[in-house]
Amino acid sequence: MEKTVEKGKTLLVDGPASVTLTSGSAEVFGLPVKTASKVIIREGKRLPFSVEEKATFDVSLGEGATVEEMDENSIPPSWEKAYEELVNLQARPAISLILGTADSGKTSFATYLTNRLIREQCKVALLDGDLGQSDIGPPCTVAYTLPTKPTTDLFNLTAKNAFFVGITSPSSTVDKVIEGLTLLKEEALKSSPDFLVINTDGWIDEEEAVRYKSRVVESLNPHMVFCIQQGEELAPLMSKLERFKRTFVESPKAVRQRTHERRRNLRELGYIKYLKNAKVQSLPLNWLKVEEDELFGLSKKYENNQRVLRINALLGMKPLNILELPDKLHVIIGRNRWINSENIKKVEEYTKKKMVIIRKGEEEGLLTGLYNANKHFLGIGILKEIDFLRKTLKILTPVSGEVAGVTLGKLKLDKNFKEFPVFPEDNDSFKTFKKLF
Repeated sequence: MEKTVEKGKTLLVDGPASVTLTSGSAEVFGLPVKTASKVIIREGKRLPFSVEEKATFDVSLGEGATVEEMDENSIPPSWEKAYEELVNLQARPAISLILGTADSGKTSFATYLTNRLIREQCKVALLDGDLGQSDIGPPCTVAYTLPTKPTTDLFNLTAKNAFFVGITSPSSTVDKVIEGLTLLKEEALKSSPDFLVINTDGWIDEEEAVRYKSRVVESLNPHMVFCIQQGEELAPLMSKLERFKRTFVESPKAVRQRTHERRRNLRELGYIKYLKNAKVQSLPLNWLKVEEDELFGLSKKYENNQRVLRINALLGMKPLNILELPDKLHVIIGRNRWINSENIKKVEEYTKKKMVIIRKGEEEGLLTGLYNANKHFLGIGILKEIDFLRKTLKILTPVSGEVAGVTLGKLKLDKNFKEFPVFPEDNDSFKTFKKLF
């Protein structure tokens, strides 16, 4: 379809769609759109084409896509002022961090700042700290990139490095997220950028979230904090950040509110992108360092052989593996094996710990992060099987480099890359253990 839009107005297009500017002048997040070039909008994303001079667009809409006009420029005036404040900072590299709730326009603002800076020949590093809606790296990671050209969608950029957290929300893994962000910030600064722009997740409106975001800001120590305001939602956090230079910017009127289902769909697109051309690889455990392994004890050797023999005798069987934690004993057994309840009770009395039975096969589908010997992120994979007898991991992954480390995630993917619970709701053996996830 053809759409003609007057100067000063905005064409809003929700994907999946493609848009070609056939005449006139328009920008997307500070990036001038070239005449006759096609802009692709992926499903679940919205792009605003701000018209600088009366423009005509050729718009092609996919299933569920929409197009509408807005009677003003979708970029708030405060964004231009914020950009000017950023470039006028004396520090180099100038570090800025963006705060705001979910769907407040954080990613759009990060894209706008990055595009404007690159257009002025500045060297920019961009750090993405949003696990659940990752744009630069795979879902469940924090990642950074060194963009050299403006873009309409950060999803199109290639990560320089990433840090695998393994879950979509920071609430249960605050320390690990902050560790990843801090490590990547220091690595990004080694490339000597003029500006480092840090985007964050939208978890903001709980007391625990305020503590988390305060720690993020303190750890990353930005020269400027951009606060995207929709109301008074940032007030509790602002009282904790008084020592930092803060600039308040508006949330764009054209921002699109996304449902949990739409967020999951966007993550699925990320899994598809980063698992393309994946093959099952068999990795010997003695070659690997396995991290975040609260389940199977793959990287822990049981030093007390007499204790193991005693547990085996009480169980009346030899399990595939045993992992002893401070308050629990994980016993991994075959798919069709069973342990008498009296024997379980005997083991619990002997060890003074709660025994958790884990059946072989429950590992299938776990999201994993793969690293090389230098701890550089190689990519993600899906754990297909732990072969306890051959002592190997079978992982579906497109990674071709030499894998030296594997980090186990805390969510599962099915064969269509859709997320599902780590353990089935109706499996009594695992209800106790589910709290870890």
